[in-house]
Amino acid sequence: MNQLDIARRAQILNMLCEGSSLRFVSRLAGVSINTVSKLLVDAGKACAEYHDKHVRNVKSKRVQCDEAWAFVQCKEKNVTAEKKAKGAGDVWTWTALCADTKLMVSWFVGSRDASAAYFFMHDLAERLANCVQLTTDGHRAYLEAVEDAFGSEIDYARLIKLYGAPEGGEVRYSPVECIGAEKVPTMGNPDLKHVSTSFVERSNLTVRMGVRRFTRLTNAFSKKAENHAHAVSLFFMFYNFCRIHKTLRVTPAMKAGITDHVWEVEEIVSLCGT
Repeated sequence: MNQLDIARRAQILNMLCEGSSLRFVSRLAGVSINTVSKLLVDAGKACAEYHDKHVRNVKSKRVQCDEAWAFVQCKEKNVTAEKKAKGAGDVWTWTALCADTKLMVSWFVGSRDASAAYFFMHDLAERLANCVQLTTDGHRAYLEAVEDAFGSEIDYARLIKLYGAPEGGEVRYSPVECIGAEKVPTMGNPDLKHVSTSFVERSNLTVRMGVRRFTRLTNAFSKKAENHAHAVSLFFMFYNFCRIHKTLRVTPAMKAGITDHVWEVEEIVSLCGT
């Protein structure tokens, strides 16, 4: 892999961040799939380290949180105890998005239980420079995690959506219908007109479009939990620093004041070393 020049490695990472699978990138770039996989791992580690070090003291007014589902090897209903011990089954990506800058402030790849919520909320709290208004969905794991991480220094509300069965059609492939939503002030004094998860839910769609492992009803799902996390780290680095947001006309990292220019993918490659 070290024989590849920076431009070639940047091409590979760019394709991975635009929704291409490992095998497609391998064929198009003319390299082995092991080379693509190793570059993904190296880039994912470097991106996670850079984000952890530099995305700090973020000045934000409103933060929205959500979770995106995927799976490793097989879905939870089909996983065996042996596979489960190796990380197989459902995997959730917790995301925290600044509603104003569209910066992905924090994310965490893991389960959807209270321990994951605890880790995720503490990581988010450590990255914020001021008190914010926080909105999450109705997942109960958030309640204690938010209180433990922020104490009373937050305006927190939950947006609890009500769902009904899909009307007509094939139920198996039809999404459930949202028939209403309730805004529930939970801590502090949140402004109800800003209680929303629309931006973070849209960003989760961007993740599904940009990370092939999240594409439903395909065989492109992750085979290793570690590689799934590396792919997420690479994509969010690309999203924050390299990709110009259509409505902002700059990258989220520029809008948040973390960088002063649009990154090229070659700069992500440089984080990996030689």
